[in-house]
Amino acid sequence: MRVDVWSDIVCPWCYIGKRRLEAAIGRFEHAADVEVHWHSFQLDPDHPRDRREPVLDTLARKTGSPPDQVRAMTRQVTELAAAEGLAYALDRAVSVNTLDAHRLAHLAAEHGLGGRMHERLLGAHLGEGEVLDDPDTLVRLGAEVGVPEEEARRMLAGDAYAAEVAADIREARRLGVRGVPFFVLDHAYGVSGAQSADTFLRALRTAHDAAGAAGR
Repeated sequence: MRVDVWSDIVCPWCYIGKRRLEAAIGRFEHAADVEVHWHSFQLDPDHPRDRREPVLDTLARKTGSPPDQVRAMTRQVTELAAAEGLAYALDRAVSVNTLDAHRLAHLAAEHGLGGRMHERLLGAHLGEGEVLDDPDTLVRLGAEVGVPEEEARRMLAGDAYAAEVAADIREARRLGVRGVPFFVLDHAYGVSGAQSADTFLRALRTAHDAAGAAGR
């Protein structure tokens, strides 16, 4: 069974959704048959390429909320992440344009490392305060999961995989995706948002049973 996931590597709900999906797969009777494929999505594609801004400031500017309210919002999502075993440090997170990070994820996927790269980028942004539009940082993070450093550096110096990122986003729009995370199971069943592991498990079983009934 194929599971396609649209996600942005700076999205706190995407990391939570990833963990919940993984928990569901771990309980799924046919877990060995599941293949997860990661797709790019940019929550803020118009973020200027040269702007680095604390996430808390970005949220305050976009929502028009006072700092105390923004901190309360991030505290809530941090607590939900902790329940999934994730350590967020959103007060250290830096808003950037994520195009280059997504291009790196596509390069990693060519090496069979797409899932590991997506995981590393999420953790780096949400938990470690890494700046994910910095080429040296991206090369280092790629190397940590096995992406050859020189290959990553050459890629980042040009525009390789930008078309693939754009194609992912176009496909998301075609499917009606307006926010992430978004999951498509077996090309047929959509699950929107960071649903519970139980919800994902039910969806996996439904997709598997439907495929069996159809003789796939």
